[in-house]
Amino acid sequence: PGAAPAPSRLAGSQPVPPGGSAQLWSDYLSVNLHPKSVYVIRQYMHDGDCGCLEAFGQGESLLQDPGCIEEVEDRLHFYVEECDYLQGFQVLCDLHNGFSGVGAKVTELLCDEYSGKGILTWGLTPATSDVGVSKPGGKPGPGGAFTPSRDQDDHQKSCYRLMNTALGIVRLSSHSSLFCPLSLRGSLGIE
Repeated sequence: PGAAPAPSRLAGSQPVPPGGSAQLWSDYLSVNLHPKSVYVIRQYMHDGDCGCLEAFGQGESLLQDPGCIEEVEDRLHFYVEECDYLQGFQVLCDLHNGFSGVGAKVTELLCDEYSGKGILTWGLTPATSDVGVSKPGGKPGPGGAFTPSRDQDDHQKSCYRLMNTALGIVRLSSHSSLFCPLSLRGSLGIE
């Protein structure tokens, strides 16, 4: 019913030569991924229409689109049909941004369609953060309009990160057999 997905750069990624320009994480990928294992979210690409996928609700709403969920289900069924004895699934997703919402919807889909199978979910958070670092304060701009300070931007990012992480932990753990948060920091990346 829908148009075929555009080919992904990920399916044929080659290592970046020393001194080459790397723009995406996939530029460092040295293995070829099967085209069915990659689903590119076009509107949230680096040059996409919507900017960053920074809120839990944004990620969750992506998988409420019937076309998107149908594509994810088709790709999932492709791999499930290849299994001789499917025991379960492992899901890895970021907790601190909108991908926590995407992961929550994926685990919900897995739980609904494969209720007898185990779902091991890894919630990942970044190891470093510049949130909470003091920056110069805001100042009146041209015409007396107030320009928000970096501290206010950092506070907003910190609130997003906290809410995304909390919602992600609650929703991912409710649809998983085992949920394991992973971080190189004791604070799950939250200041």
